[in-house]
Amino acid sequence: MTLKVYADRMSQPSRAIIIFCKVNGIDFEEVRIDLVKRQHRSPKFKEINPMGQVPAVVDGRYKLFESHAILSYLSCAFPGIPDHWYPADLFTRAKIQSILDWHHTNLRRGAATFVLNRALGPALGLPLNPQAANEAEIILRASLSKIESLWLKGNAKFLLGNFQPSIADLSLVCEIMQLEVVDEEDRDRVLGPHPKILQWIENVKSATSPHFEEVHGILHKVKARLHGRLANAKPNDTHLSMKPNPKL
Repeated sequence: MTLKVYADRMSQPSRAIIIFCKVNGIDFEEVRIDLVKRQHRSPKFKEINPMGQVPAVVDGRYKLFESHAILSYLSCAFPGIPDHWYPADLFTRAKIQSILDWHHTNLRRGAATFVLNRALGPALGLPLNPQAANEAEIILRASLSKIESLWLKGNAKFLLGNFQPSIADLSLVCEIMQLEVVDEEDRDRVLGPHPKILQWIENVKSATSPHFEEVHGILHKVKARLHGRLANAKPNDTHLSMKPNPKL
């Protein structure tokens, strides 16, 4: 049976799963779960993922959620997946896993909260929260510095000094790409001081082209809609709240 990937491309982890499948020629069906319409909270979807979050996959009778677990599974379950994604070598695999575990409470915590409270909130019917955004930016900046100092030492193209990307590279870069929806000034302030991060992003894009660009295309569309709304809002309305846009 064809693998089913339940995802919303506005979700950073969802994009990582979709890109991985496309790059590696995995035959799959992408089933969109619209977060704006709260389809992830529906009883039908919760039969697949009781946590009510995307992404999730169904492979025959096997159901799995949590993006890092999915990436690990796909790397091992499907034939012909290059070893560099999730190496058979136990020591290298453990180091990749440690980065993925770190990601949840550091980079993801900072990036997701920053983007939500700086730009994306209104699309989900939530107010912007400048204080929360500022606090998240501190975590985000510290996380980017950690990545550069620990895992992108010297002229490393990918994490851990590898010459080809792993599932950790893909997961973390998809997270950082969410910054595309904030305005250029905010994005440049956060990423500008980190040339290694910027080069690493380009390396991952190149290694997964053309699928990386295609899957991330949604971000540019959403950014245009968000900034169009903000431009029409009152100048001092920093806690902007809007109804969800069903077209997002």
